[in-house]
Amino acid sequence: MTRQLSTIRLGLPFVAVHLGCLAVLVVGWSPVAFAVAVALYMTRAFGITAWYHRCLAHRAFRASRPVQFCGAVLGAAAAQLGPLWWAAHHRVHHRHTDRPGDPHSPRVLGPARSHVLWVFDPANHATDLERVPDLAVYPELRILDRYPHAVPVLTAVATFGLGELLARTAPGLGTNGLQMFVWGFCISTTALYHVTFSVNSIGHRFGRRRYDTTDDSRNNALLALLALGEGWHNNHHRFPGAARQGLARWELDVTWLALRVLGALGLVHDLRPVPAAVLDVARPAPALVSASVRDRL
Repeated sequence: MTRQLSTIRLGLPFVAVHLGCLAVLVVGWSPVAFAVAVALYMTRAFGITAWYHRCLAHRAFRASRPVQFCGAVLGAAAAQLGPLWWAAHHRVHHRHTDRPGDPHSPRVLGPARSHVLWVFDPANHATDLERVPDLAVYPELRILDRYPHAVPVLTAVATFGLGELLARTAPGLGTNGLQMFVWGFCISTTALYHVTFSVNSIGHRFGRRRYDTTDDSRNNALLALLALGEGWHNNHHRFPGAARQGLARWELDVTWLALRVLGALGLVHDLRPVPAAVLDVARPAPALVSASVRDRL
Protein backbone atom coordinates (compact mmCIF):
# COMPACT_ATOMS: atom_id res chain seq x y z
CA MET A 1 0.00 0.00 0.00
CA THR A 2 2.82 2.40 0.84
CA ARG A 3 4.42 1.81 -2.57
CA GLN A 4 1.08 2.36 -4.31
CA LEU A 5 0.57 5.66 -2.49
CA SER A 6 4.09 6.71 -3.42
CA THR A 7 3.41 5.96 -7.09
CA ILE A 8 0.17 7.93 -6.96
CA ARG A 9 1.92 10.84 -5.27
CA LEU A 10 4.44 11.00 -8.08
CA GLY A 11 2.13 10.07 -10.92
CA LEU A 12 -0.80 12.39 -10.38
CA PRO A 13 1.14 15.68 -10.67
CA PHE A 14 3.02 14.34 -13.70
CA VAL A 15 -0.17 13.31 -15.49
CA ALA A 16 -1.94 16.52 -14.47
CA VAL A 17 0.78 18.70 -16.01
CA HIS A 18 0.55 16.76 -19.27
CA LEU A 19 -3.24 17.02 -19.34
CA GLY A 20 -2.94 20.72 -18.57
CA CYS A 21 -1.24 21.18 -21.94
CA LEU A 22 -4.53 20.22 -23.64
CA ALA A 23 -6.13 23.33 -22.15
CA VAL A 24 -4.27 25.32 -24.81
CA LEU A 25 -7.23 24.48 -27.06
CA VAL A 26 -9.37 26.57 -24.72
CA VAL A 27 -7.06 29.36 -23.55
CA GLY A 28 -5.35 29.98 -26.90
CA TRP A 29 -1.99 31.68 -27.06
CA SER A 30 -0.35 35.07 -27.05
CA PRO A 31 3.19 36.21 -27.82
CA VAL A 32 3.80 37.11 -24.18
CA ALA A 33 2.62 33.70 -22.92
CA PHE A 34 4.83 31.95 -25.46
CA ALA A 35 7.80 34.13 -24.47
CA VAL A 36 7.30 33.33 -20.79
CA ALA A 37 7.12 29.61 -21.64
CA VAL A 38 10.44 29.81 -23.49
CA ALA A 39 12.04 31.85 -20.70
CA LEU A 40 10.91 29.42 -18.01
CA TYR A 41 12.03 26.48 -20.11
CA MET A 42 15.51 27.93 -20.54
CA THR A 43 16.02 29.06 -16.94
CA ARG A 44 14.72 25.84 -15.39
CA ALA A 45 16.65 23.75 -17.90
CA PHE A 46 19.75 25.55 -16.68
CA GLY A 47 18.71 24.64 -13.14
CA ILE A 48 18.78 20.97 -14.18
CA THR A 49 21.84 20.98 -16.42
CA ALA A 50 24.12 23.25 -14.42
CA TRP A 51 22.97 22.73 -10.85
CA TYR A 52 21.27 19.36 -10.46
CA HIS A 53 23.58 17.65 -12.94
CA ARG A 54 26.99 19.27 -13.20
CA CYS A 55 27.19 20.88 -9.75
CA LEU A 56 25.36 18.47 -7.43
CA ALA A 57 25.56 15.11 -9.18
CA HIS A 58 29.15 15.49 -10.42
CA ARG A 59 30.61 18.32 -8.32
CA ALA A 60 32.04 19.72 -11.53
CA PHE A 61 32.24 23.21 -10.03
CA ARG A 62 31.80 24.96 -6.71
CA ALA A 63 29.70 27.79 -5.38
CA SER A 64 28.94 29.37 -2.03
CA ARG A 65 26.10 27.80 -0.05
CA PRO A 66 23.63 30.60 -0.86
CA VAL A 67 24.42 30.40 -4.59
CA GLN A 68 24.30 26.60 -4.52
CA PHE A 69 20.92 26.74 -2.79
CA CYS A 70 19.55 29.22 -5.33
CA GLY A 71 20.73 26.91 -8.12
CA ALA A 72 19.05 23.95 -6.44
CA VAL A 73 15.80 25.92 -6.12
CA LEU A 74 15.99 26.71 -9.83
CA GLY A 75 16.41 23.01 -10.55
CA ALA A 76 13.57 22.10 -8.19
CA ALA A 77 11.27 24.48 -10.10
CA ALA A 78 11.54 22.08 -13.07
CA ALA A 79 9.39 19.57 -11.12
CA GLN A 80 11.90 16.72 -11.48
CA LEU A 81 11.86 15.91 -7.76
CA GLY A 82 14.44 16.95 -5.20
CA PRO A 83 18.14 17.67 -5.69
CA LEU A 84 19.39 14.77 -3.55
CA TRP A 85 17.04 12.30 -5.25
CA TRP A 86 18.12 13.51 -8.69
CA ALA A 87 21.83 13.45 -7.90
CA ALA A 88 21.70 10.04 -6.19
CA HIS A 89 19.96 8.38 -9.11
CA HIS A 90 22.29 9.99 -11.59
CA ARG A 91 25.32 8.71 -9.71
CA VAL A 92 23.82 5.21 -9.79
CA HIS A 93 23.39 5.63 -13.55
CA HIS A 94 27.09 6.39 -13.97
CA ARG A 95 28.11 3.55 -11.69
CA HIS A 96 26.11 0.97 -13.67
CA THR A 97 25.72 2.62 -17.08
CA ASP A 98 23.84 0.37 -19.50
CA ARG A 99 24.23 -2.61 -17.19
CA PRO A 100 21.85 -4.16 -14.65
CA GLY A 101 21.40 -1.62 -11.89
CA ASP A 102 21.22 1.39 -14.24
CA PRO A 103 17.81 2.93 -13.43
CA HIS A 104 17.18 4.12 -17.01
CA SER A 105 19.22 2.18 -19.56
CA PRO A 106 17.54 1.61 -22.96
CA ARG A 107 19.68 -1.48 -23.44
CA VAL A 108 18.49 -3.04 -20.19
CA LEU A 109 14.97 -1.62 -19.81
CA GLY A 110 13.79 -0.75 -23.32
CA PRO A 111 12.85 2.66 -24.77
CA ALA A 112 9.64 3.47 -22.85
CA ARG A 113 10.93 2.46 -19.45
CA SER A 114 14.26 4.18 -19.93
CA HIS A 115 12.55 7.37 -21.09
CA VAL A 116 10.04 7.94 -18.31
CA LEU A 117 8.46 4.86 -16.74
CA TRP A 118 11.50 4.20 -14.57
CA VAL A 119 10.54 7.21 -12.45
CA PHE A 120 7.35 5.46 -11.34
CA ASP A 121 9.04 2.23 -10.31
CA PRO A 122 8.67 2.08 -6.50
CA ALA A 123 12.28 0.90 -6.31
CA ASN A 124 13.35 4.34 -7.55
CA HIS A 125 11.16 6.49 -5.29
CA ALA A 126 13.40 6.87 -2.25
CA THR A 127 16.45 9.08 -1.99
CA ASP A 128 19.52 6.96 -1.23
CA LEU A 129 21.45 9.30 1.02
CA GLU A 130 24.43 6.94 1.01
CA ARG A 131 24.97 7.95 -2.62
CA VAL A 132 25.11 11.65 -1.77
CA PRO A 133 26.82 12.03 1.63
CA ASP A 134 28.55 15.18 0.41
CA LEU A 135 25.18 16.79 -0.33
CA ALA A 136 23.22 15.40 2.62
CA VAL A 137 25.23 17.58 5.00
CA TYR A 138 23.33 20.63 3.73
CA PRO A 139 19.99 20.91 5.59
CA GLU A 140 18.62 23.33 3.00
CA LEU A 141 19.08 20.73 0.26
CA ARG A 142 17.46 18.06 2.41
CA ILE A 143 14.42 20.29 2.93
CA LEU A 144 14.09 20.79 -0.83
CA ASP A 145 14.37 17.05 -1.25
CA ARG A 146 11.77 16.29 1.40
CA TYR A 147 9.22 18.65 -0.12
CA PRO A 148 9.89 18.34 -3.87
CA HIS A 149 6.52 19.71 -4.97
CA ALA A 150 6.76 22.98 -3.03
CA VAL A 151 8.84 24.98 -5.52
CA PRO A 152 6.95 23.72 -8.62
CA VAL A 153 3.62 24.66 -7.00
CA LEU A 154 4.94 28.14 -6.23
CA THR A 155 6.17 28.42 -9.82
CA ALA A 156 2.74 27.43 -11.15
CA VAL A 157 1.02 29.94 -8.88
CA ALA A 158 3.46 32.63 -9.99
CA THR A 159 2.67 32.05 -13.67
CA PHE A 160 -1.05 32.33 -12.99
CA GLY A 161 -0.51 35.48 -10.93
CA LEU A 162 1.62 37.04 -13.67
CA GLY A 163 -1.08 36.38 -16.23
CA GLU A 164 -3.77 37.92 -14.06
CA LEU A 165 -1.59 40.95 -13.37
CA LEU A 166 -0.95 41.49 -17.07
CA ALA A 167 -4.63 41.01 -17.88
CA ARG A 168 -5.46 43.94 -15.59
CA THR A 169 -2.51 46.23 -16.21
CA ALA A 170 -1.77 45.52 -19.89
CA PRO A 171 -4.89 43.99 -21.47
CA GLY A 172 -3.50 44.71 -24.93
CA LEU A 173 -1.09 41.80 -24.48
CA GLY A 174 -4.02 39.41 -24.76
CA THR A 175 -3.12 37.11 -21.91
CA ASN A 176 -4.63 36.07 -18.58
CA GLY A 177 -3.92 33.83 -15.63
CA LEU A 178 -5.07 30.54 -17.14
CA GLN A 179 -3.31 31.12 -20.43
CA MET A 180 -0.07 32.01 -18.69
CA PHE A 181 -0.38 28.98 -16.42
CA VAL A 182 -0.92 26.62 -19.37
CA TRP A 183 1.97 28.01 -21.42
CA GLY A 184 4.34 29.18 -18.71
CA PHE A 185 4.01 26.13 -16.51
CA CYS A 186 2.27 23.15 -18.13
CA ILE A 187 3.69 23.32 -21.66
CA SER A 188 7.11 24.54 -20.52
CA THR A 189 7.40 21.88 -17.83
CA THR A 190 6.23 19.06 -20.09
CA ALA A 191 8.71 20.03 -22.80
CA LEU A 192 11.50 20.13 -20.23
CA TYR A 193 10.46 16.74 -18.83
CA HIS A 194 10.85 15.01 -22.14
CA VAL A 195 14.03 16.76 -23.20
CA THR A 196 15.64 15.75 -19.91
CA PHE A 197 14.32 12.19 -20.25
CA SER A 198 15.60 12.06 -23.82
CA VAL A 199 19.16 12.42 -22.60
CA ASN A 200 18.62 9.10 -20.82
CA SER A 201 16.84 7.35 -23.69
CA ILE A 202 17.76 8.96 -27.02
CA GLY A 203 21.22 9.88 -25.75
CA HIS A 204 22.00 6.18 -25.42
CA ARG A 205 20.50 5.09 -28.74
CA PHE A 206 20.91 7.71 -31.49
CA GLY A 207 23.94 9.78 -32.43
CA ARG A 208 27.67 9.51 -32.93
CA ARG A 209 30.31 8.05 -30.67
CA ARG A 210 33.56 9.99 -30.57
CA TYR A 211 34.89 7.98 -27.62
CA ASP A 212 34.93 4.23 -27.25
CA THR A 213 33.30 4.15 -23.81
CA THR A 214 32.01 0.99 -22.15
CA ASP A 215 28.40 2.17 -22.48
CA ASP A 216 26.04 3.14 -25.32
CA SER A 217 26.29 6.94 -24.84
CA ARG A 218 26.12 9.05 -28.01
CA ASN A 219 26.55 12.65 -29.08
CA ASN A 220 23.34 14.08 -30.51
CA ALA A 221 23.47 17.65 -31.85
CA LEU A 222 19.70 18.25 -31.78
CA LEU A 223 19.44 16.99 -28.23
CA ALA A 224 22.42 19.14 -27.26
CA LEU A 225 20.62 22.20 -28.61
CA LEU A 226 17.41 21.44 -26.74
CA ALA A 227 19.15 20.37 -23.52
CA LEU A 228 21.63 23.27 -23.34
CA GLY A 229 24.65 21.08 -24.08
CA GLU A 230 23.65 17.85 -22.36
CA GLY A 231 23.25 16.09 -25.70
CA TRP A 232 27.02 15.74 -26.06
CA HIS A 233 26.46 12.66 -23.99
CA ASN A 234 29.29 10.48 -25.23
CA ASN A 235 31.68 13.29 -24.34
CA HIS A 236 30.14 13.42 -20.89
CA HIS A 237 30.49 9.70 -20.28
CA ARG A 238 34.13 9.84 -21.33
CA PHE A 239 34.85 12.33 -18.54
CA PRO A 240 31.78 12.86 -16.33
CA GLY A 241 33.45 15.17 -13.85
CA ALA A 242 34.03 18.05 -16.28
CA ALA A 243 31.99 21.24 -16.17
CA ARG A 244 32.09 21.28 -19.99
CA GLN A 245 30.41 18.75 -22.29
CA GLY A 246 30.66 20.34 -25.73
CA LEU A 247 34.34 19.68 -26.35
CA ALA A 248 34.84 20.60 -30.01
CA ARG A 249 34.46 24.18 -31.19
CA TRP A 250 31.33 23.39 -33.17
CA GLU A 251 29.67 21.66 -30.20
CA LEU A 252 27.45 24.32 -28.66
CA ASP A 253 27.24 23.91 -24.89
CA VAL A 254 25.02 26.71 -23.58
CA THR A 255 25.36 25.52 -19.99
CA TRP A 256 29.14 25.75 -20.19
CA LEU A 257 29.01 29.24 -21.68
CA ALA A 258 26.64 30.37 -18.93
CA LEU A 259 28.89 28.87 -16.26
CA ARG A 260 31.83 30.80 -17.66
CA VAL A 261 29.82 33.99 -17.31
CA LEU A 262 28.91 33.11 -13.72
CA GLY A 263 32.56 32.35 -13.10
CA ALA A 264 33.59 35.75 -14.43
CA LEU A 265 31.06 37.30 -12.04
CA GLY A 266 32.54 35.38 -9.13
CA LEU A 267 29.37 33.36 -8.46
CA VAL A 268 30.91 29.96 -9.27
CA HIS A 269 34.51 28.74 -9.16
CA ASP A 270 36.75 25.72 -9.59
CA LEU A 271 35.17 24.64 -12.87
CA ARG A 272 36.76 21.27 -13.47
CA PRO A 273 38.51 21.14 -16.85
CA VAL A 274 38.63 18.32 -19.36
CA PRO A 275 42.04 16.56 -19.32
CA ALA A 276 44.18 17.42 -22.33
CA ALA A 277 44.34 13.77 -23.43
CA VAL A 278 40.53 13.65 -23.60
CA LEU A 279 40.21 17.06 -25.22
CA ASP A 280 42.74 16.28 -27.96
CA VAL A 281 40.48 13.56 -29.34
CA ALA A 282 37.65 16.09 -29.67
CA ARG A 283 39.57 18.61 -31.74
CA PRO A 284 39.54 17.12 -35.25
CA ALA A 285 36.81 18.65 -37.42
CA PRO A 286 33.93 16.54 -38.77
CA ALA A 287 34.64 14.67 -42.00
CA LEU A 288 32.37 16.98 -43.99
CA VAL A 289 34.46 20.05 -43.15
CA SER A 290 36.97 20.99 -45.84
CA ALA A 291 40.68 20.51 -45.27
CA SER A 292 41.35 24.26 -45.23
CA VAL A 293 38.73 24.86 -42.58
CA ARG A 294 39.95 21.82 -40.62
CA ASP A 295 43.46 23.28 -40.52
CA ARG A 296 42.11 26.45 -38.90
CA LEU A 297 40.28 24.43 -36.23
